[in-house]
Amino acid sequence: MRVLVADDERLLADTVAQGLRRLSMAVDVVYDGDSAVERLGVNRYDVAVVDRDMPGRTGDEVCRWIVESGDDTKILLLTAAAGIRDRVEGLGLGADDYLTKPFAFAELAARVQALSRRSGQALPPVLEQDGIVLDSTRHSATRDGQLLSLSSKEYAVLHVLMRAGGSVVSSEDLLEQAWDEHADPFTNSVRMTVMTLRRKLGDPQIIHTVRGAGYRLGA
Repeated sequence: MRVLVADDERLLADTVAQGLRRLSMAVDVVYDGDSAVERLGVNRYDVAVVDRDMPGRTGDEVCRWIVESGDDTKILLLTAAAGIRDRVEGLGLGADDYLTKPFAFAELAARVQALSRRSGQALPPVLEQDGIVLDSTRHSATRDGQLLSLSSKEYAVLHVLMRAGGSVVSSEDLLEQAWDEHADPFTNSVRMTVMTLRRKLGDPQIIHTVRGAGYRLGA
């Protein structure tokens, strides 16, 4: 899952991003509306967490831009305004959800996860394949009933491979979906993460390398 966080309160934005990364999400952070639109024009995001009250190009304008551009990114608007009229107005702009400040991080994370399940092809919160069960709600993964101790990146890579349903996923797609914009495309991060994930999944090996194409999950 890839998320954009846009909020001029830098400490809040960075804290939210750090928390979402612990849940194995790839998160990019910007602090103004212009930068948000710039990132949205370049990268594909599942969810955008947008502060409504940013100076310059406001969150409302960012929301309109997403809707008018036909982008299917789901929008979670943040605001200090808690009135019913404000919430109705925000949703009327095309936002998919609305959260007032201050908020509990657990609630924001749950809303982001719920929105991500509605972006693109709907997926259930629990994925199962060849004895592997991945529960995005609990952020847990098991194989044959045994809990797997995965890093955030290993979990994210496993999630992308399971979402593919046995289809081949290229290294470029893994980098796009499991890492943020600061990832170096010329590093061996994907290969090393797949290698450690294979070791933790154990035998029989279930992640297969398709030469010249990428990786496939399946018996």
